[in-house]
Amino acid sequence: MNEQKKPKKSKKKVLIISAVIILIAIIIFINLQAQREKSIAITVEKVKKENLISKISASGEVKPKKSVNISALIAGRIIKIAVEEGQIINKNDLLLKLESTQYEASADRDRAYIRSLQAEKIKAEAQLENDKRNFQRKESLFKKELISSEELESAQAQYRISKANYDSIGYQIKQAQASLRSTLDNLEKTVYNSPIDGVITSLNVEEGEIALVGTMNNPGTVLLTIADLSVMEVDVDVDETDVIGVELGQTSEVRVDAFPDLVIKGKVTEIGSSAIQTIAGSEESKDFKVVITLEDPPKNLKPGLSASADIITAEKSDVLTVPISALVLKESEKETETAGKKQEEGVFVIKDDRAQFRPVEKGIMGELNIEIVSGLEQGEDIAVGPYSALRQLKDDMLVKAEKKEESS
Repeated sequence: MNEQKKPKKSKKKVLIISAVIILIAIIIFINLQAQREKSIAITVEKVKKENLISKISASGEVKPKKSVNISALIAGRIIKIAVEEGQIINKNDLLLKLESTQYEASADRDRAYIRSLQAEKIKAEAQLENDKRNFQRKESLFKKELISSEELESAQAQYRISKANYDSIGYQIKQAQASLRSTLDNLEKTVYNSPIDGVITSLNVEEGEIALVGTMNNPGTVLLTIADLSVMEVDVDVDETDVIGVELGQTSEVRVDAFPDLVIKGKVTEIGSSAIQTIAGSEESKDFKVVITLEDPPKNLKPGLSASADIITAEKSDVLTVPISALVLKESEKETETAGKKQEEGVFVIKDDRAQFRPVEKGIMGELNIEIVSGLEQGEDIAVGPYSALRQLKDDMLVKAEKKEESS
């Protein structure tokens, strides 16, 4: 009996040992598989359709469409200022007046000199007529051989001298008249009237100051500035990479720092044809001036206020979009003869917990999303982040997807 039980125990022991060995092998196999293929945690979002608005943002300042700096045209002491800063004025209203005594005196002197020359001209004209008749008479007598050639030549010379004297006085009168016109012009420049309807936005001088005329290296005195505030603009500097998308007539949303809760509509009315070059640190940056004319601005909007503008360059409705963060660059498998392998842009589509790179064709870009023209279908799951995970993703890689909560 003992001999029959002994083989049964031995057989049972072998089965247990075998089972343990198989279990250990399975565990080792699973661990090896896990080590061989790790999953990457990613955030997934569905490809969807929505309305998209492409904008270009820029900053600048508020300016009136029409603004005139009144500068000194002649030197002189300011004896009267007829306006105040902030005053509303009409065209041709008196602004200020310079001392005009010396110009009035110069005008009186020129007039007196002209009258003196005119009197001299009358005398010269009488002398010219007398010498002319004498020459004609001598010429007639010479033809009759009643006088010598010397007498004829003497009469002719006297006639020429009288005519030259008469012409000289005429030229002096013209010169004096030109001097008078110049003096009267300077006299007119002592009185400054408004060239436009508007508002005095700055008054830089006071009565008693000396207005100075500008030179090539030294600008003259800007006496005051008049602006027509009925039409207001915002001048913004747009980067050279963005300005190619700006066109005349595009709408814009303008925010002025002084009115943080107000959005002012506007339109692009001017695009600079050449770059405004500025030096930022050691590198040169290039911007282009873009002018936005405001529609229905607030009445208390003032020139010089800081502003920012969003220029709407494109709008599309019901188009396929993905988050900009989902786009990745991957080296193309195709190789060109000239450039070798090039990079292509696309997204990782997630299916059955596997990632698959899909090249896409882009459209317009919104604030957070971008239009997909081709390469994706609505409802497909794509990897949108995080950035560190997207950099590691490769085709057919195992992922652990987490759905992104959609905002309501």
